[in-house]
Amino acid sequence: MERYSDSDITLRPVTISDADHFMQWYFDEKVSKFCSWDVFATKEAAVEYFMRNEITHPWNRAICMSGRVVGCVSVSPFQGSNKCRAEIGYVVGSEYCGKGVATAAVRMAANAVFVEWGGLERVEAVVDAENPASQRVVEKAGFVKEGVLRKYYLLKGKPRDAVIFSLLSTDPAVHYFMDI
Repeated sequence: MERYSDSDITLRPVTISDADHFMQWYFDEKVSKFCSWDVFATKEAAVEYFMRNEITHPWNRAICMSGRVVGCVSVSPFQGSNKCRAEIGYVVGSEYCGKGVATAAVRMAANAVFVEWGGLERVEAVVDAENPASQRVVEKAGFVKEGVLRKYYLLKGKPRDAVIFSLLSTDPAVHYFMDI
């Protein structure tokens, strides 16, 4: 299996021209299995979701390899007394799973928000307990497993357990790639 290094991957803001790439994931059951959205029934519904959720997101980046969009990573800041933390999420096309793409993108995104957002102390990843591949992504990116949150969220209408991971601004993994 071909693996990719961090140097093969870049992040850039998501634009309207990325819609066709996102459509590939929106219609792929392997990708949508642990996502909040089901496989879309129509292209119109998928485009509406893209415009409402991807374009308007405050920090959403396309994951690119050689200029081709292969996934996206987003970071959502918390507000008020929780503004010291944010939550990261990511998706890659099924043909790029298990090749280091998501791990590199998560590392890059976490580094970027720690630099861009003053006062950010913690980036969280909340991963479905039955998604070991996604758990490996964040662990390889330097996140620390904190525990299992029982029946923490609804996925497609059903209560699910989640594993919570964190990366702190003071963690060695952050200092490693902030020094590059």
